[in-house]
Amino acid sequence: MIASLRGRVSHAAAEMVVLDVSGVGFAITCPASTAKSLTVGGEALLFTHLAVREDALTLFGFTAADDRDAFLAVQSVSGIGPRLALAIVSGLGPAELKAAILSENLLALSAINGVGRKTAQRLILEMKDKVSAWVIAPNDSTPTPAAAANWRTQVLDGLIGLGYNHRDAEAALLVVAETPDVDALPLPSLMRSALQALVRG
Repeated sequence: MIASLRGRVSHAAAEMVVLDVSGVGFAITCPASTAKSLTVGGEALLFTHLAVREDALTLFGFTAADDRDAFLAVQSVSGIGPRLALAIVSGLGPAELKAAILSENLLALSAINGVGRKTAQRLILEMKDKVSAWVIAPNDSTPTPAAAANWRTQVLDGLIGLGYNHRDAEAALLVVAETPDVDALPLPSLMRSALQALVRG
């Protein structure tokens, strides 16, 4: 098991980075937000998981161990493989995913690309007991100015990670920003509003 890698970023694309570790280049599939946060030529530490299939070995990487652990946890749900798990973790971080499952928020879960209503129901049914044990900072505290501003980056990265282009994602952010008390709203609600804005066009 390759649990983590530290090295120099030699390439960064939409959902893939190449990490040069002592002269060996590791191609790592990752959320768009992870790839965007890395600088080519800079050093990075990624928490990784190697998915082994008969026809492929795929290395997945995340900047936070919590993201990697959530990615692994959702794969315990029947019908969810690594690619869909990546989309889920890209759409909702660990704290937002925990909140959505515990509150049985089908709308927030099914808003993720590739997650239909039945998959969202399975996530809630099969993971409710598991996420209760996750140790994650609560989201119900009053956001600081930095945290409040950060929702824009998270929603933008989430939309791009779901396959929307940057221009459309930015347009959806402008719509969401007009919501009353937007900085106090949980991320799943903001993602849902952004996706609804994209559907309306």
